[in-house]
Amino acid sequence: MSERSRPIDVALFDYGAGNLHSLAKGLEAGGARVTVTTRWDEALAREALVLPGVGSFGAAVGALAGEEARVRDALEEGLPCLGICLGMQLLFDTSEESEGEGIGFIPGQVRRIRARTVPQMGWNDVEAGEMDDPLFRGLPQMTAYYANSFVCEPTDAAYTLATSTYGHDRFAAAVRRGRCWGVQFHPEKSSAPGLRLLENFLDEVEGMAHE
Repeated sequence: MSERSRPIDVALFDYGAGNLHSLAKGLEAGGARVTVTTRWDEALAREALVLPGVGSFGAAVGALAGEEARVRDALEEGLPCLGICLGMQLLFDTSEESEGEGIGFIPGQVRRIRARTVPQMGWNDVEAGEMDDPLFRGLPQMTAYYANSFVCEPTDAAYTLATSTYGHDRFAAAVRRGRCWGVQFHPEKSSAPGLRLLENFLDEVEGMAHE
């Protein structure tokens, strides 16, 4: 575990669609005390929220259970959040994958990858954008693991921190609005750089607690 004065209390939301073990272990290695929960009351009461990348947009929307506005309000009020793959997509308004509305914290839509082979499975470069963002501290060049068929299109490019290219399709690899970040790749499967990114997120949460 990373050396901290105390663990960071993090809620890892469970959509009920997969194994969250590796992500929980990655967060714990960065210095978090992780609570896996299906209850929004519990999730929004922690120091930070992590939306994992397991499942489909439709299943995740179902797990929101009408709480979209409540979650959005918590993010507007400054609750630190990291959305991973599907979790990043859930931060947006809608998706081509399924009916239903996401949290709508980052304006934009989710669309299918425009490439011959879908899904994208494997390693890909995260290309420099706003790589001076603290989420990428110590990671000037990063290769990350992807497993996705859909990507996010923010309505404003200012939300995009970094991009990746698959085939001829260039898409947002990372986004940020306020204290909320999203990454399209899986840091928990991206070796040491991915674990560094999770630790960087926790560093930011810890710093925000002292503001």
